Amino acid sequence: MYAKKTALAVLSAALLLPAMLVAPAHGAPTTPPPPADGKGGPHKAPAAAAPPASMSTVGGSLLGQPGTQVNLLPGAPALPTSLTGRSWIVADAESGEVLAAHNAHWRLPPASTMKMLFADTVLPSLPKEQVHKVTDQDMEGVGPGSSLVGVKEDHEYSVHDLWLGVFLRSGNDAVHVLSAMNGGIDKTVKDMQAHAEELQALDTHVVSPDGYDSPEQVSSAYDLTLIARSGLQKQDFREYCGTVEAKFPGLQVEGKPRDFFEIQNTNRLMTGAGGLSPYKGIAGVKNGNTTMAGSTFTGAAQQGSRKLLVTVMNPGAGGANSVYEETAALFDWGFAAAGKVKPVGELVPPKGADTTPHGSPAQSHENNPSAGGPGGGGAGTALAVAGGVLAVLAGGAFVVNRRWPRGRRGRGEEFV
Repeated sequence: MYAKKTALAVLSAALLLPAMLVAPAHGAPTTPPPPADGKGGPHKAPAAAAPPASMSTVGGSLLGQPGTQVNLLPGAPALPTSLTGRSWIVADAESGEVLAAHNAHWRLPPASTMKMLFADTVLPSLPKEQVHKVTDQDMEGVGPGSSLVGVKEDHEYSVHDLWLGVFLRSGNDAVHVLSAMNGGIDKTVKDMQAHAEELQALDTHVVSPDGYDSPEQVSSAYDLTLIARSGLQKQDFREYCGTVEAKFPGLQVEGKPRDFFEIQNTNRLMTGAGGLSPYKGIAGVKNGNTTMAGSTFTGAAQQGSRKLLVTVMNPGAGGANSVYEETAALFDWGFAAAGKVKPVGELVPPKGADTTPHGSPAQSHENNPSAGGPGGGGAGTALAVAGGVLAVLAGGAFVVNRRWPRGRRGRGEEFV
């Protein structure tokens, strides 16, 4: 329907990916571009309170303790000294081993990283080619100051278009339309909560599917990492979170060709926006920024055969790039420290994949949801700088075998 824009690339000397045609982008936005990310652009959250003295021990007892948890073996590099995040975690995406963590189970506002759970829950139920005409009711409840991709009432959009709007521009308007297609906001929130519990992401309490600020809407660095790991097993999820640029439908006037305008991913480690360089091996996943949450980010990256997941929540340093800089520093440390640290915990499998206890028995926090924290386009896929060339990681290159018993899920299934 319109041109596809991707990046030519090689992951490394050992992994050569097919080249893809590159076509120039055309069209201009019919509305002003939305904020950089999250609700209303960069914000600095209120001063951090102390973490709870006791937190969940899902994944291991050390992960329930406040402060930094790391077991360095001889020859291991020291952790970065510039970290200011209230909570963070570094995990091996393949084995699930947690290499280091800081207040991993502190329940904090997640901002738009909650959209990872929304996508992991709803994406499989809506065929990407399905077309929907947006109604006024679909757009009800989009909060003031929300990041928007530019969805218009009485215009038609494919599910594929809407997911690009969710992942690239963190569009709360697109989230609300997809939620309406899923049976409404209330049903979608219940579906997300049930899926979080299936994943054993038990620090997570869902109030809205888009991550909009609410005193009771919380998650944790541990949970966001579990959710990202689950989402990255889905090919469409990988495609969307690894997309750099895409065309989004604009004005639709009868008798005239549909307008399209270009949108770009707000993940600065992927695009190099804001004066940053694209991170070597980056493959997604999702960023966010709201008044209550500050900046949040969960990322996946690969260097050589090693795949890591890093989540950082609310750096105290301030600035639009701090969450990305601290994530990059933790990625650097994780790749250098792999094999030189004793894991401090693990990412547990979903309940349906394995019933073996991990840490203390999984307990739901739903009786005290706010405890522990305040309240079709063509696409350029994920860019990475590897040996001076661009690498395409999304949609198939970031693939490893999951190392957990698969239970009712087929043993041939791959974790990505």
